[in-house]
Amino acid sequence: MLDLPEDRGCRIELVDGALLVSPAPRSGHQRLLQRLLIGFPPVLPAGTELLPGVNVRLGGQRLLIPDFVVMNRSGHSGLYCQAQDLLLAAEIVSPSSRVQDRVLKRQLYAEAGVPFYLLVETDGPAVLFELADGEYRESARSEGGKLTFSEPFAATLDLTR
Repeated sequence: MLDLPEDRGCRIELVDGALLVSPAPRSGHQRLLQRLLIGFPPVLPAGTELLPGVNVRLGGQRLLIPDFVVMNRSGHSGLYCQAQDLLLAAEIVSPSSRVQDRVLKRQLYAEAGVPFYLLVETDGPAVLFELADGEYRESARSEGGKLTFSEPFAATLDLTR
């Protein structure tokens, strides 16, 4: 039942039987995503893997497509991955996705047990949340365009280049 139509440039996600359709991201969003996709791989621990735009099944009729994920294992090859295979899910906030990324997706990833959630504002800070007692709590916030954290692995990411 998770077979969704071709996207034609839109992101189509499924939440409890309702389709969430988002337009293709703007260039500022894509530039920030590119910085993150370049910055993350050198700091990833062995046995993990970064994948952009992968289908994540959260259980039931819930299928989200984060901007990227860090999987707690490498070599994924299926149509979608399971939430329990994720170490981190990341969303870059766009004008059309503010409520979904800041509220809905944050709650859904927490309910699915994804240990870390990275929320990156295109015109503001990046915030890393860690799951504790079923809720996300802020564990790191970018300052001066740099995000530094020690869990789930140590990294300093420059979001300005």
